[in-house]
Amino acid sequence: MSIILLITAILSLILATLVILRDQHKKENISFFCLGTAISLWTLGVDGFLVAKNNIFLAIVSYQIFYIVPLFIGLFSVLYSKYFSYEIKFKKFYIYILVILAVSMSFVLLFDKKFLIYQIFYDKPVLVATLDKAHYLIYSFFLSIFFISTIVIMFIKRSSVKLNIFKQQSKILLFGYLVSFLSGIFFNLILPYLGNFSLIAIGPICTLFFLTAISYSIIKHKQFNITFVVARSLGYFLSLMFFIVLCAAIVFFITKVILNLKISIIAQTWLSVSIAIASFMFASLKRRFDSLTNKLFYKDAYNSQDLFDSLNKVLVSNTNLKNLLKLSSEVIERYLKSEYCYIGLRDNRKNIRIASTSKIHLSVAMINSMLDKASINKSGFIITDSLGLDQYDLIEVLQANKISFIISFQIDNKSNNKDETGILILGNKKSGSAYLNNDYKVLSILVKELAIAVQNALSYERVRELNNNLELRINQATKKLRDNNTKLKQLDESKDDFISMASHQLRTPLTSVKGYISMVLEGDAGKLTKMQHEMLRQAFFSSQRMVYLIADLLNVSRLKTGKFIIEPSKVNLAQMVNQEISQLEDTAEARSLKLIYQQPAVFPDLMLDETKIRQVVMNFIDNAIYYTPAGGEIKVKVLDLGNTIEFRVEDNGIGVPKSEQPHLFTKFYRATNARKTRPDGTGLGLYMAKKVIIAEHGSIIFESQEGKGSTFGFIFNKGRLGIA
Repeated sequence: MSIILLITAILSLILATLVILRDQHKKENISFFCLGTAISLWTLGVDGFLVAKNNIFLAIVSYQIFYIVPLFIGLFSVLYSKYFSYEIKFKKFYIYILVILAVSMSFVLLFDKKFLIYQIFYDKPVLVATLDKAHYLIYSFFLSIFFISTIVIMFIKRSSVKLNIFKQQSKILLFGYLVSFLSGIFFNLILPYLGNFSLIAIGPICTLFFLTAISYSIIKHKQFNITFVVARSLGYFLSLMFFIVLCAAIVFFITKVILNLKISIIAQTWLSVSIAIASFMFASLKRRFDSLTNKLFYKDAYNSQDLFDSLNKVLVSNTNLKNLLKLSSEVIERYLKSEYCYIGLRDNRKNIRIASTSKIHLSVAMINSMLDKASINKSGFIITDSLGLDQYDLIEVLQANKISFIISFQIDNKSNNKDETGILILGNKKSGSAYLNNDYKVLSILVKELAIAVQNALSYERVRELNNNLELRINQATKKLRDNNTKLKQLDESKDDFISMASHQLRTPLTSVKGYISMVLEGDAGKLTKMQHEMLRQAFFSSQRMVYLIADLLNVSRLKTGKFIIEPSKVNLAQMVNQEISQLEDTAEARSLKLIYQQPAVFPDLMLDETKIRQVVMNFIDNAIYYTPAGGEIKVKVLDLGNTIEFRVEDNGIGVPKSEQPHLFTKFYRATNARKTRPDGTGLGLYMAKKVIIAEHGSIIFESQEGKGSTFGFIFNKGRLGIA
């Protein structure tokens, strides 16, 4: 039984260590490490109590561990259940209470050795303990608080978590914990309370259910994400065991078979383990020795993998071509220990770009020449030391510029189906040595990676150029639109000025014409025949409409220039409407329309702009007359509704199509059926009517149904007009 308890303690400690090694900062890992360590310590305490026999001191120490550590197992169980998979939020004072309970009870048990067990004696073949049952029940109650809290939290998480993998983990852990908890309650609390200490080993052993659940969750559902750590650790352990066995066999063969030496088993084992560990350490020692010898004897040596890693960091993290070439040249120079490194690039427009780590200046013409020579060379590179005497002129140029190595590379530009060429130029090595075959191989691989990175950088550059060009074109187009808009505003102002001037000029003679016609109609120039009277009456109405049209044009012009002013005075709206209707009765009769108006006997005076309101009233009634077919009926109403005053013109005419109604009161807009019925309209009447009514603090009334008629009018609040 003692061996099983020892194995349980070791397994628990190993699992806890693997978890904390995976992440020392994660709360879930920290709480599990504390829990696993506490379980291991508790198991050792139980084992100590069982093996103590007549060693009363060991029994007392083990008893304290046996009862103190479960308090912290309970505390760490609560914390682990809180942080497992995701952190559940609850008030911190609850944790503080649990910590205070665990620490307080542990201090009592530590300093009062007889708090739970006031007598321990050895009664062969086992230890016998006499409990203080009252204190034991208090201890059991506190301990149960921890474990029940853990189970409740685990159950809540299992019910609330949404990800399936966490649901599976919660389910497995809850099962393992319940089995371990119930076993511990029975074998380590209930049976000792009844005086049976012989089965207390079963409680710690049952924690294997919890450890097995954790292990299954790690393997099956990747809990703690330590699968790789476990596999790697197991690999190292098995490798080490293999080496130890192999070394033991070799030591035995040499000492016993070959040398016939008498060496103890312990010495042979120690020698085998030492050789195995030394073998494992040899690789690390060799790397350190190589580093030292390289510094002393191989100054030009470098690790090609380190070079590729450093260059890849530069290539991956830079999309700016200038920075890419500059940083790449610095990395290559540093590792190959060259005096300098040039990277040149010739694009499809024959432009040359250069990045260098040297103050030595190579002209564009020379770079072009080197590109051509390296490209022509089948191998794609030029080595100064390998050139023959037939190329003496080239050797002289290269040596004069301290060039030892040139290699070219092609950049496949798929966007325009033309290849762009790059070149890498290296100066002499700082040590004076020549470039070796290994350098050629490394650089051949290196320039391929560089070519891909340059191609990507060029693509980014072209996208940026395209964006910049697009932005420039947008700015130019925007500027052109602004200029055109300014010109249009100027033309619009000129138009308004012209309309204003023309309206003023037309109004004077038109007023004179209207006045003389009125005088003739009234008989001032003699008696008229019926036909003459009718013709002059039509001329008078036409001139009246012309006056209203000119007034609308003037008001539109005033609105644009900010000179549109309301000039209120006392007006009797009922009388004004009657006057306008009297002028339109003949027109309505001529169109076979029934014009109905009942003037209220009493109507309050209103503070309104008489001229503008008269124009609105005239416009609404005139529209009803012209857009109502023969035989129709028009009702004009002026209503005093207590708090409000309403004017309404209701007809059963052509109406306004529903789709066009939202646009009806905009400037120069006329409905489709209205344009067909009356082609000579301007679309200003309703626009100006709305402006006038709003300026007078009123609201427009408009209802219409195509083919069934319309209602136009306005409504004023008496309070806004200063009428009580």
